[in-house]
Amino acid sequence: MASKKTLVIGASDNPQRYANRAVKMLSNYGHSVVALGNKEGRIEETVIKIHFPKEKDFNTVTLYLNPQRQAEYEEEILNMQPKRVIFNPGTENVPFMEKLEGMGIEVEAACTLVMLSIGNY
Repeated sequence: MASKKTLVIGASDNPQRYANRAVKMLSNYGHSVVALGNKEGRIEETVIKIHFPKEKDFNTVTLYLNPQRQAEYEEEILNMQPKRVIFNPGTENVPFMEKLEGMGIEVEAACTLVMLSIGNY
């Protein structure tokens, strides 16, 4: 499987959080991962950044934020034009999903952890 550069939004250094597990699992599966959270920290070797990354070459953005918290990132995600955005359970946001699809960005309402575990990432 080819590496897919992934931005995890909602990252946390709390190992009980699904975003934390996703960062670890993505790394273990050989994907390049950038973690974005509301406070600095680490998830194993991955540094959690608190500022939106400047690079634009992401294949995937995977969201671990509720729709209200997504609002502050919408424009930046739209401007970076990833190939796809994954809305993990509890993050579904129909208006944002429609904006992304209108720009030709693939949208998936799915669980990143499940997708990785079944080889569907």
